[in-house]
Amino acid sequence: MSSPRRACPVCTREIAVVGGRFARHDPPGRRTGLELISCPGSRRIAPLMAPAEPLFDPEEPPFPGQQPLF
Repeated sequence: MSSPRRACPVCTREIAVVGGRFARHDPPGRRTGLELISCPGSRRIAPLMAPAEPLFDPEEPPFPGQQPLF
């Protein structure tokens, strides 16, 4: 199962979001030396996704000929 991916707010790369936080990742580009560095956007709280659009308008009348279920 893959994690959803979103753009990192610092380096703008597509990063996996695990547990509401961006996964730890290196900044783009080549590293100088053998030191390991993480992007400042690593482990930041990811913004919530936009709410889903409603499937139907509750104020709109039902289709003609449609009967209530209950």
